[in-house]
Amino acid sequence: MSTHPPQQQTEEPAAEQSTESAAAASDHDHAAGPRRDVGEQTDDTEHEPDANEDTREIKVFRYDPEVEAKQEPRFDTFHVPFTKGMTVLDAVIYARDHFDPSLTFRHSCRQAVCGSDAFFVNGQQRLGCKTQISDLEEPIRIEPLPHQDVVKDLVVDMDHFYEEMEAVDPYFDPDETPDGELEEQRQSRANREKVKMSTRCIWCGACFSSCNIAAGDNEYLGPAALNKAYRFAMDEREGDGKTQERLETIEQEHGVWRCQTQFSCTNVCPKDIPLTEHIQELKREAVKKNLKFW
Repeated sequence: MSTHPPQQQTEEPAAEQSTESAAAASDHDHAAGPRRDVGEQTDDTEHEPDANEDTREIKVFRYDPEVEAKQEPRFDTFHVPFTKGMTVLDAVIYARDHFDPSLTFRHSCRQAVCGSDAFFVNGQQRLGCKTQISDLEEPIRIEPLPHQDVVKDLVVDMDHFYEEMEAVDPYFDPDETPDGELEEQRQSRANREKVKMSTRCIWCGACFSSCNIAAGDNEYLGPAALNKAYRFAMDEREGDGKTQERLETIEQEHGVWRCQTQFSCTNVCPKDIPLTEHIQELKREAVKKNLKFW
């Protein structure tokens, strides 16, 4: 699907379309739109600013498969009043609340914890709630995550991403548990430091969207799932049998060996997780598992 704009007349928003984040998430129930790739062009609708206001110009990707007049992807231009500390998420919320209530996107905690507001902003995957408007060049171009099917506007279908995450069994599975009902499962300080960064993943999908291998190989587990496998495989409390099972999963054809160490996932991760480094360590563990000296 294309995302660079020609010109179009302003359209009246459909009254029945919900703009709440919960409604945006429920759009998964509808048929997913065309796959969103980087570098395509569409139509443009502009909302003029008040001459006396300090505003920022944002260009927001629009697409609605359920409204015939909006099935052709385009960009809408909004001039949003600027305030110190304003984020990209603040800007699109303002545009929705004051200009077009049909503008649809996901958001929840607004504290870079829930991972629901990952967008493609000025050519890079970013969290909307963490990205300062003042750090960006205008016009600020806000698009859905690339290489994923667009459901509506900035909402993409995350089902495939979640399926890859589930494929590595993203949960703790020890061989033994403490005898006491309230006794904790102890972990050494050194091991905690080893896995600490991997636990920060918020399932936003930014790394998965940035990965060229994931874009071309629909079966590749992807950096987020491999990081999750690392988080548990490297935990000393994990059962030996489950660790071996995880390594067998990630060393298959569409696992760690598909990673080409481009570092794109590491560069866009909003939680600064060294994803590429973790994948390389999983490769080493997979090799060691298969080494025999007799």
